[in-house]
Amino acid sequence: MTILCVRFQLPPRYEAALPGLLGLVEDFTPVVQALPPDGALADLRGAERYFGRDAEELARLIRVRALALYGVDCLIGAGPGPLTARLALGAAAPGVPCAVPEDLVVDFLAELPVGALPGVGTATARTLREYGLDTLGAVACAPLSTLQRLVGARTGRELREKASGVDRSRVVPNAAARSLATEHPFPLDELNPDRHRRALLAGTGELGSRLRALDKVCRTLTLTVRYADRTSTSRTRTLKEPTAHSPALTATAYSLYDALGLQRARVRAIALRAEGLTPADQASHQLAFDPVDEKVRRIEEVADRAREKFGPHAVIPGALAA
Repeated sequence: MTILCVRFQLPPRYEAALPGLLGLVEDFTPVVQALPPDGALADLRGAERYFGRDAEELARLIRVRALALYGVDCLIGAGPGPLTARLALGAAAPGVPCAVPEDLVVDFLAELPVGALPGVGTATARTLREYGLDTLGAVACAPLSTLQRLVGARTGRELREKASGVDRSRVVPNAAARSLATEHPFPLDELNPDRHRRALLAGTGELGSRLRALDKVCRTLTLTVRYADRTSTSRTRTLKEPTAHSPALTATAYSLYDALGLQRARVRAIALRAEGLTPADQASHQLAFDPVDEKVRRIEEVADRAREKFGPHAVIPGALAA
């Protein structure tokens, strides 16, 4: 077992603690890949020999340090590869890491539902279940030609390999964040669409401000709506141009929300994620020759300076002040 998958149990809106927690994992190995908003993959090859401890012992040390330094608990899965470690995470509990030895990977995977495999969406899982392929063990035993006929040549081949325990993925260190997220939980399950839209407005304002502070722009925006029955719906849209402009993010968020067509849905939380981050100086902006747009952008710059000096709530939209 050389790979850990760690998920920190961060409170809502506490993603800012993730860089520090990643640094804590990097004290054990430099090969750490961030999995925003709350996770990481760590390659412990070399660390086990250096520290004289196995992966499970190192996992417990990471948990103890996260609790002591940040007051944050975590779940940890361990396995010979990133895929197994991610799947083992689902069987982990706080203080009890789930470690899957290399010789038991196939047996561990065989009992898992096909939908547990990363990259298998709802439609693919439904198609496989219709043909009796409801577990990874059944998928591993199915003829390759059958899988390719059901889900396509490349997808079928990759699906069979993963279900058989063949993992070609690697832990890729990435110091820079590739996404930013914010979540607005409601104190009670919320039915009012106006309050949903206020949460969207607050979320896009926060994302825009954080992007501009980092001199970044995002290419896509993802909306996730969590319901009272613990289910959720996610939708992603590519922006017309990479941006950190809050009104542009807000318009996209409203469009994503309207497309869901929610009718008296009991919403527990609304989350937004800005993805595909790139440096702002490498992004282009289509000039509109619109004096209103130019004025809004200048006001945004002034508001950012005020927030930097007096705090994040020094300037807020009028719709959020009521």
